[in-house]
This record gives sequence, C-alpha cells and structure tokens, in this order.
Amino acid sequence: MIISVSRRTDIPAFYTDWFFNRLKEGFVYIRNPYNKNQIKKISLLPEDVDCFVFWSKNPEAFLEHLSELEKYNYYFQFTLTPYGKDLEPLVPNKKDISDTFISLSSRIGKEKVIWRYDPILINNKYTFRYHLKYFDFFARSISPHTEKCVISFIDLYNKSERNLKGSYVRELTLEEMINISKEFKMIADKYGFEIVSCAESIDMDSLGIGHNRCIDNVLIERISCKELNYIKDKYQRDDCGCVESIDIGTYNSCLHGCRYCYANFNSRVAGDNYEKHLKESPFLIGI
Repeated sequence: MIISVSRRTDIPAFYTDWFFNRLKEGFVYIRNPYNKNQIKKISLLPEDVDCFVFWSKNPEAFLEHLSELEKYNYYFQFTLTPYGKDLEPLVPNKKDISDTFISLSSRIGKEKVIWRYDPILINNKYTFRYHLKYFDFFARSISPHTEKCVISFIDLYNKSERNLKGSYVRELTLEEMINISKEFKMIADKYGFEIVSCAESIDMDSLGIGHNRCIDNVLIERISCKELNYIKDKYQRDDCGCVESIDIGTYNSCLHGCRYCYANFNSRVAGDNYEKHLKESPFLIGI
C-alpha cells in the first residue's frame, strides 16, 4: 500500500503533529470526499505501508521528526515556484523554502526529494522570460540536491478561475508550452538533473522530457529494494502516470491560500476546516 500525504492538502506544512500522532497510533480514518458518511480505516503500520509520498511547499516542520520515519520508505514531492504573495499569499519566503529543500535532501538523500515547478502559468508579471530567469535561479541553488524536476502547466477549472479573477492568469498555448519546456530542458542539462512532465497530454519526448509518475513504483522499488506490483491509478486523469495509492488528506484544508489551487478552492472553508482540526483525532478534520 502506498500512502499519499497528500495531493489534497499540505500535511507536512500544517498538520505535522497530527501525522506523527497517527503513526504512533498506527492508523488513520479517511472520509470519501464525495460522501462524508463513507469512512475507511487505513493502517499506517510499517508492515502495511510500502511507501509514503509526501507533497509539500514547506516541510520544514518534518525535519525534526525524520527519525520517526526510520521504519518506513518515503520520498517528497517538494514544490518550489517563482510566484509572489499575489498568487501564493501565505507561502513562506522562497529563500527559506529552498534552504529547507537543501537541508531535507542532505538528511535523506537527493533521490528522495523531487523538485516540482508547477503549475506553470502566464500573465503580464509571470512572463516567459520571468519563468526562465527564476527556473535557472532555483536550479542553480538546488540542483545538487535533487535528481529530478517535475513540470506541469495550469489547467483553469471553474473554481480556480473564480479565485484567479483579476490576476489575468491564462493557460499557455501549445507553442508556448513547447518553447518554455525546450528552454527548461537546456537549463536542466546545464545543471545535471532530469526534467519530466506531470499529467500532460502533449508529447515532449523529442525534447528529452518524458511523462512522469509522481506516485512512482519504480522509485519506490529503488528506495525499498523490493519488487512491487502496482497498476495505474484509475481514479487519476488519463494522462497521469501515477500508480494506485491511498490519499489521507482533505480538500479545502490548506492554509497557503494559493489562488490557482484546484484542491483548495475556498480559503474561507479552508480556515473553518483548520479550526476543526484536532491533532489527537484519527481524522484530519473533525472527529
């Protein structure tokens, strides 16, 4: 069993104490996001968990708890983007985040800290040149501390479009996607790391950019030194390469307030949910 922690919210940033309490208890309860009365008990015992996949913009709080993960296999999907407070209101200073990236990698190994530069979006401020400048800037700093960077392009869903009103953010054209990917690949080659795409339908194999599995059975086999038998996750988009996993997060519970986020589309509800959080509860939100 692979546990995703979590696509739906930033557990390492905001719910660290809760997560490690759940490890001590050995289980967690999760609600079906589409039917709150449907509840599952998920074992978190080392013998039942093949791997944890942590997703975070700021896992600093996890650093002092890494010894508690010694019996587990795990890796981090670590997002570091160039956006300011206009789009990421409560994300900490990017210099502090990059320092956390480097510190985490030095503790657990660079193969277990994957850089996510996503979503890529465009407006009058965040231009093609802006992205090239800051992708190179970040790459220069953190490239010795990771093996891979994952990129994806923004998809404007109805709820994220509402939150982005007035920002003039737009999706990239196919030509823009190809051009920026080509430039990013050259930067990645310069600094010596792999670049791959996440859940994108466009074929960039000719650029040397493959399709990624963010929940990656191949990486997990490498980390765990054992063969695993996992199939593609049928609940993800067709273009997503992830294998099956169980997500223990809750939508609308992240406090970063990123305006483009599909999983946290109502900051007021997120704040209300956070107020309902109890670190001793088997549920992330409520009891």
